[in-house]
Amino acid sequence: MMNAPLARALLFAVAAGLMTAASATAETKGSPSMVTGGITSQPIGHYEFCQKYADECNIRSKVTPPPRVTDYGWNVIREVNTTVNTTIVAMTDMEIYGKDEVWEYPTTAGDCEDFVLLKRKKLVERGFSVADLLITVVRKPDGEGHAVLTLRTTDGDYILDNLTNDVKLWTDTNYTYLKRQASFNTGRWVSIEDGRDVLVGALR
Repeated sequence: MMNAPLARALLFAVAAGLMTAASATAETKGSPSMVTGGITSQPIGHYEFCQKYADECNIRSKVTPPPRVTDYGWNVIREVNTTVNTTIVAMTDMEIYGKDEVWEYPTTAGDCEDFVLLKRKKLVERGFSVADLLITVVRKPDGEGHAVLTLRTTDGDYILDNLTNDVKLWTDTNYTYLKRQASFNTGRWVSIEDGRDVLVGALR
């Protein structure tokens, strides 16, 4: 098994001059990152998830700049996004559990937030920091709530989404961004501009 320091060295570039294909694209677009506000309400589904997985919701991190991801790191990110999207069947919480807003690690099927949880878990296992992998609530153009995973990088905030295998800069998506986990505390949430509460159950 690859040791942790080596894994992180492969994932993240330390040298300021190191440039990846993804970073070159992002710099052309202005390397945007989301502007977050103050502490906001925690989604009910995440609150209940935290009652079951308390240790995962009590991780505090120092406020640090996001990492510069290497080409190898981007390959890992795309691999995880595609693998989870193609192995987990998209179903609503109502279809699986008979009620809405159940956040759980999926084994065969799951709702959008379940895809996010599994991708986050797999990326942490590969060496990424929870401070840079943030569950995010958005609104689709049709008004339906949806959950995606935000990846913080020096080149901007990228989105892993169960509705596409493409990992996109957040400004290249057609979502309205509402709130996300705080990078300094996995149990706290911060607003994104003027977000408000919505249910997060999109499949398509």
